[in-house]
Amino acid sequence: MRLASQETRSYFVTAFTAERRRLFQVTDNAELFRQTLFDYRGQGRYLLHAYVIMPDHFHALITPASDVSLEKAMQFIKGGFSFRLKSKMDVWMRSFNESQVSTKEKFAECVRYIEENPVRARLVDRADAYPFSSAAGAMDAMPAHFRR
Repeated sequence: MRLASQETRSYFVTAFTAERRRLFQVTDNAELFRQTLFDYRGQGRYLLHAYVIMPDHFHALITPASDVSLEKAMQFIKGGFSFRLKSKMDVWMRSFNESQVSTKEKFAECVRYIEENPVRARLVDRADAYPFSSAAGAMDAMPAHFRR
């Protein structure tokens, strides 16, 4: 079995807060998490194509850097946020859910799913009205391996 090179792997990821606590209902926590996502993106750890921060979980569409495994990217995100939050309680459920995205159609479907999540949850009427989502702002473009 031949593994795809790291830069040709994009993933739809989801992680839940410990005990599904509504940690991100607190604006400061949601902003801190968003800053964590963008800081590691800025360091080149991964491309961030879409994200949404819901009250008790987040979804993201990421492409890890060539020298960063998916597990390491999630460690940056979840561990980086936990470190910054400095909570005495557990912050995250121990694992995360991931699905490799292998086509440009699936990529577009994942972006839509992520950005429409707050609408489906009835938090807002329009995706771009939700403050903790990529729906209102430009993100990293679809990776080149989908445009071939």
